[in-house]
Amino acid sequence: MFNYHKVEIEWGGRPLILETGKIARQADGAVLATYGETKVLATVVSMKEPKPGLDFFPLTVNYQEKTYAAGKIPGGYFKREGRPSEKETLVSRLIDRPIRPLFAEGYKNDTQIVVTVVQHDLENDPDILSIVATSAALTLSGVPFMGPVGGARVGYINGEYVLNPHVDEMQESKLDLVVAGTADAVLMVESEAKELGEDLMLGAVMFGHRGFQPVIEAIIKLAEVAAKDPRDFTAPDYSALEAEMLKIVEGELRDAYKITDKQKRYAAVDAVKAKVKAAFAPAEGEEAKYTSEQIGTVFKELQAKVVRWNILDTGSRIDGRDLKTVRKIVSEVGVLPRTHGSALFTRGETQALVVATLGTGEDEQYVDSLTGMYKEKFLLHYNFPPYS
Repeated sequence: MFNYHKVEIEWGGRPLILETGKIARQADGAVLATYGETKVLATVVSMKEPKPGLDFFPLTVNYQEKTYAAGKIPGGYFKREGRPSEKETLVSRLIDRPIRPLFAEGYKNDTQIVVTVVQHDLENDPDILSIVATSAALTLSGVPFMGPVGGARVGYINGEYVLNPHVDEMQESKLDLVVAGTADAVLMVESEAKELGEDLMLGAVMFGHRGFQPVIEAIIKLAEVAAKDPRDFTAPDYSALEAEMLKIVEGELRDAYKITDKQKRYAAVDAVKAKVKAAFAPAEGEEAKYTSEQIGTVFKELQAKVVRWNILDTGSRIDGRDLKTVRKIVSEVGVLPRTHGSALFTRGETQALVVATLGTGEDEQYVDSLTGMYKEKFLLHYNFPPYS
């Protein structure tokens, strides 16, 4: 009934188990990963064809922690999990960053990855296990993913690096570094540290990269017996369209990107884009040679190339600065005098209005996590309004 496969290795002093074929069999790829007694289920579903008109890769990663994983019942009137917590959002991004660059160029099929924490032993943080499980599920799925990737957490305790320290050990660690990558390269590093030197930080990255090599080998071993046949996918060749587009607007696009004023440059680029659309619009009664999706994709790629060419030709960046000059920085404080603290930070055309409010212990935020209740005394609210 089940096409079940399992791989088990010893990793960081604990067993790591990757299983597939028993749960979520309708998904393109599904892996139940266990580390210690923490378990996560990672599933991958990718559409067979891309939606028309897309000029980007629609990848969604959802990491979710179920309270039953720690033997708890959610709070609130409905006793159900609500919207994603801050940690769930951050771990979703942590998973996304190392895998996104490894999808085949030009692949634009809707792809959804759902990672669910189904059991938590309160010792092994599920975030690293989630990266591993996602990598394994993608490798088995047959989608054009140039993995696998591995991930590891590195601590620094009593003068030594520690691979995947327990949750309570992290209280003593001077370093919390997460590294992910392929067998040959590092793709993502995220860390918090207590004033460690550059050599120690670089050593931690290399230690972590060496540390997750057995994981990559385990995923490959699982794929050898459980992977689906690779999907037929050939990256689209837009060279002919790019050559035609260059003949029409290369000079105008180069000139547009030499304009240092941002709004004027945007207007000039929009005018060039309109000219491109008009040039490739089919005559009445004729079929279009290229789709709007293809034209949009190539124009976006051409913009990046033109910016690079201008920098190489002139030594000036998009806003007129040379390669060594930083943007002008202006800082002001007290811009909102009735608040506890305020500042306006301006760097070039980027601005941040920052306001600080001091509270008491009664204002601390209570966070109900899988590992228990704790209080957060520093709260950061970040907004990116549409007018900016």
